[in-house]
Amino acid sequence: MSAEIVQAETRRAWRDPLSMVLAVVLCLPALVPLLVIAHATLSPEAEVWAHLSRYVLPEVTINTIKLLIGVALLSGVVGTALAWLTSICEFPGRRFFDWALLLPLAIPTYVLAFVAVGFLDFAGPLQSWLREVTGSSAWVPKIRSTGGVIFVLSLALYPYVYLLARTAFLTQGRRALEAAQMLGLGRAAATWKVALPMARPWIAAGIALVCMETLADFGAVSVFNYNTFTTAIYRAWFGMFSVSAALELAGVLLLFVIAAFALERSSRAGARFASSRDMTRQATRLNLGPVARWSAFVGAALVLALSFVLPLLQLLIWSVENVGDIDSRYWGFIARSLVLAGSAAVVIVLASLALAYIERRRSTRSMRMLVRLATLGYAIPGTVLAVGIAVPLVLLNNQLQTWLRAWMGESAPVLLLQGTLLAVLIAYLARFLTVGFNPVESGLQRVTRSIDEAAASLGVVGTDLIRKVHVPLLRTSLATAATLVFVDVMKEMPITLITRPPGWDTLAVRVWEMTSEGEWERAALPAVAIVLVGLIPAAMLTRRGAHVA
Repeated sequence: MSAEIVQAETRRAWRDPLSMVLAVVLCLPALVPLLVIAHATLSPEAEVWAHLSRYVLPEVTINTIKLLIGVALLSGVVGTALAWLTSICEFPGRRFFDWALLLPLAIPTYVLAFVAVGFLDFAGPLQSWLREVTGSSAWVPKIRSTGGVIFVLSLALYPYVYLLARTAFLTQGRRALEAAQMLGLGRAAATWKVALPMARPWIAAGIALVCMETLADFGAVSVFNYNTFTTAIYRAWFGMFSVSAALELAGVLLLFVIAAFALERSSRAGARFASSRDMTRQATRLNLGPVARWSAFVGAALVLALSFVLPLLQLLIWSVENVGDIDSRYWGFIARSLVLAGSAAVVIVLASLALAYIERRRSTRSMRMLVRLATLGYAIPGTVLAVGIAVPLVLLNNQLQTWLRAWMGESAPVLLLQGTLLAVLIAYLARFLTVGFNPVESGLQRVTRSIDEAAASLGVVGTDLIRKVHVPLLRTSLATAATLVFVDVMKEMPITLITRPPGWDTLAVRVWEMTSEGEWERAALPAVAIVLVGLIPAAMLTRRGAHVA
């Protein structure tokens, strides 16, 4: 069978209207919430908007801007400095810190937040001990403050900047610094004039990711009672019972998200022109002086201790102290978390596989646009997606109920689309499709066209090609995608909290309930389980980092 015949059969097998329809369907979970929110924002209810603009928007806007600026600056400085030290310099423990500084990614922001508040608050262990020893703890800064929430979020999110900045410094090469020093620049001048400008697109991309995570955060700011758009949306939905207020607040929040997303995209485009991998070969590291070497060690150790080691130890201590709380309810929390995470992983991996195949077979401009739309949800805060999906489901449910009653009369069954597992899975699909799609797409790119042609020459085409050839080759990519989705769903709080069926409390919801009541110690048990699951993707990243180090 000639190559031309193989290509013709491939085109006939895949270029059909169903693939386009499926791609459009996969876009709907991310696209419909945006359309609903855009409609509510462009045509707001006058009374609701007047109330929001007078009593709500000024506070949450100022708080959000303060939080964005503070977290972006602190996490940017910490992440960039640590990346420069571990990738360019030599100091005690560098190989260990090179990968260990990624471990804080395993701890969700809301877990780190309640550990910090529980440990550092007035009634916490630290201030209680200080009052016993010194008689006063008034000099300890208040953790429940703007500075406190900025500090905690920066500790949780600096790895995003660290990971990208480290990649930038490694790919640009230490030879660039050596060349600058040979031209007469000192070490500090070479860093400021050569290394940082070359790494700027990567650093900016990391800071943009930090900004998106900060805008999307709900659990941590709730622990600190720090009002932002996400907490305002939740209060409008569950406190005021105002759908219009929730949607209009979500629309304003989306403006901030779009700005951060645009920054990340432009930075990623610039990063492609700011690297030279060949220059990293056989380059010597900068030898710091004795004081600088140990200062670097202390700085890296302090950041790792505050962001991972001490919080994990405190969680374990509280868990041991409250191990008696474990009863049948906890097995229910674990079972429901596993069911949701497992179901979401299966659905999202299958959707990712379908979308990747459609893009591979129909690589047109319109198809690429549909893929971008379908994978846009990861940039949208969970509270926004949850509200944007719940509203159309309610409207659809009411319309279907009306049709059924018109057709069947009083004997029509009662439908309930919102507040069901279906609603939760649709929201998860919108939020985490890109998490599953990226590994599958990368794996599929390694399956060359020649493999397809060789299989087709043996008569293996269509679904047989996928089942017998592609799936075995994609086994690792599919497993990676399923693992990442599983972990993200286990950690997800706002989507689960807003869209879950009544009584479907998961580990993340249990943490929310306990922290809402100030029960920090009792929240440790479900939090430890979440952190242990979160160590899986962190271990994947650290293993890669250990190989590069």
